[in-house]
Amino acid sequence: MQLLASPISRYEGRPADGPRPAPPGELVERIEIRANLGIVGDRYFGKPAHRDASVTVTAVEGVPAGADLTQLRRNILVRDLPVDDLVGTVLVLDSGDGPVRLRVNRRANPCAWMDATIGPGARAALRGKGGIRCTPLNDGVLWVGPIIATIER
Repeated sequence: MQLLASPISRYEGRPADGPRPAPPGELVERIEIRANLGIVGDRYFGKPAHRDASVTVTAVEGVPAGADLTQLRRNILVRDLPVDDLVGTVLVLDSGDGPVRLRVNRRANPCAWMDATIGPGARAALRGKGGIRCTPLNDGVLWVGPIIATIER
């Protein structure tokens, strides 16, 4: 698992202009999640417009070779989990400090920035594999490393 919590939105303006520079420390070892608010320290934490999408999850299997979370702008990168098929469920992740429950609201569709940051054709390659947008249902902590994932239907 890989984790990202960024205090800024790097993709502003036009993709042709390129992203804003990344602040140091976006990729983290640990994230704190708060129910209905998101990830502490992340750009979408507590923002009313993003309450139903404050935590994003994507699977490494759908990520173009060489890309990482700093380009994708998703918060959680997992392995061997069909995240794009989980809309309407509750995804439960536990990295050892107890379960974090995430209501999966909708897919996170890739945008034109993917072609600018990852490379030409990345947006098309990510269609249907861009990850999911979630609302955290409880407070919790996730760490980089092995994770137990369950799905509540």
